[in-house]
Amino acid sequence: MSDFSGRTGLIVGVANKRSLAWAIAQAVDAAGARLVLTYQNERLKENVDELATQLKTPPLLLPCDVSRDDDIAHLFESLASEVDGLDFVVHGAAFAPREALSAPFVETSREAFRIALDTSAYSLVAIARGAAPLMARNGGGSIITLSYLGSDRVFPNYNVMGVAKAALESSVRYLAGDLGPQNIRVNTISAGPVKTLAASGISGFSSILQVYRDRAALKRNIDGSDVAGAAMFLLSEWGKGVSGEVLYVDAGYRPMGM
Repeated sequence: MSDFSGRTGLIVGVANKRSLAWAIAQAVDAAGARLVLTYQNERLKENVDELATQLKTPPLLLPCDVSRDDDIAHLFESLASEVDGLDFVVHGAAFAPREALSAPFVETSREAFRIALDTSAYSLVAIARGAAPLMARNGGGSIITLSYLGSDRVFPNYNVMGVAKAALESSVRYLAGDLGPQNIRVNTISAGPVKTLAASGISGFSSILQVYRDRAALKRNIDGSDVAGAAMFLLSEWGKGVSGEVLYVDAGYRPMGM
């Protein structure tokens, strides 16, 4: 396991114990990192407070609704006074209105499209912009986000979220180009289906899990530990030569033809 002692990371998007962002938080905490966790609102703060007690090093908890520019600005103002710099960022924020996932994609409203793209893709741009000066203090660092194969292929009831993930992956490439001269790497993990809070909003999710089990090269589904392991690679010095990439962690589902 990589040693994260003396390193500070910001993790955005921990909602509950099934969040992939939480799996990553546990892994980097166990490796010695000091963490800053955000929560969207007071209702979700209770969940994050409870999870924080399970970490080896007590994290700093700060509010941030990624759909609000003022919240993001306040987050980084607070960070600038609380930490010397940032070494890594994990972006796990994503959302689309439930009706935009259940109705056919062609019926997606303008407002639902805006919300999905804003929360799931633009928020990475805003977070990266705020984090860059703090990462530059430490000579660079690593930013990762979370995607899904629905960015590239059609999955039932994924709809506008697939479009948002496609925008997210393209944003990763452009951010990698912009921030590379500051030695800041930007990558995304495209994870196979995992039973998270977000997945609960996708009708027929159990069937998707079964298809993956049947067709993936490893003949199994993944879990949070698989994603956390890949994240550790990308966030550590082991991944120092990787930027602008999509790393598929799906038990070998993507390359299989049948």
